[in-house]
This record gives sequence, C-alpha cells and structure tokens, in this order.
Amino acid sequence: MDWGTLVGTALGAAVGVGTTMLAERSRWKRDHSSREQSVKRQLYGEYLAALSLTTHRLRDLRRSPSLTLEDRVRQAGEILGSGGAYGLRYQMLITAPETLGHMADQAFTRLRDLRDCFDEPDVRANSQWNEALSALTDALKALRAAMRDDLAAS
Repeated sequence: MDWGTLVGTALGAAVGVGTTMLAERSRWKRDHSSREQSVKRQLYGEYLAALSLTTHRLRDLRRSPSLTLEDRVRQAGEILGSGGAYGLRYQMLITAPETLGHMADQAFTRLRDLRDCFDEPDVRANSQWNEALSALTDALKALRAAMRDDLAAS
C-alpha cells in the first residue's frame, strides 16, 4: 500500500471537513448577529412606543379638569402600569448593552417623575410638570440616539 496516497486522501478529507466547518461557523455567526439585531430593533421600538404612549396618556389626563385629586392619582398610576413600559424596561436591562440599559432606566425614571406630578392638588398649575416633561424629553432623545448607535454598530 502506498502511504502517500493514504496521507493525501486523509489530508484532503481533513481540509474539506475543516473548510465546511469554517463556512458553517461563519454562516451561523452571521445569522445569529442578524437575529440579535432584529430582536434589539423590535425591543427598542416597543420600549420607545410604550414610553411615548404613556407620556401622551398622562398629558391627556392632565387636561381633565373634572377629576378629583384621588381619581387623577389613581388614573396616573393605572396609565403607567398599563402602558407596557415596566415589562419592556426589564427586557431592555437584560438585552441592551449596560450603558444603553442605564439610559433606558433613566428614561423610565423620568416618566415616573412625570406621573408623580399628579400627586399635587392641581397638576395643571404645577410648575414641576414642565421640568419633568423636559427632563423626560431629553432622556428619550438621548436614548433614541444611543439605540441608533447600538444598532449601527451591530
């Protein structure tokens, strides 16, 4: 038996299997990265939508002059709880990079500060409302920019 032929065949098989495994690994990494970016894009959009919808609903509540203080406080809490931001916030904290998760948490805290303005007897005359709304707007703007940067880097 010719050892050269046997060694050549074994070497050819090893190169073929190695090349196939390398190509499969590369394809898997590409698919994984694409799926991860898709999940992030959807989560980021849902979180921003939940924060924006909750903000909008709180603004509408502020315009309701006929409600009692207790009703406004209760409804503000319900609005924050039903907007979906709580659950999405935790998904952001475990999915997004740490810096982005911190920014997502900051935006949610600013939204909660806006909700807390309803604890005052007349939220429409509360000077803290404009400050809280401005802080929330700034936090959302920074969060959107960080989300875009994260998706562009992926």
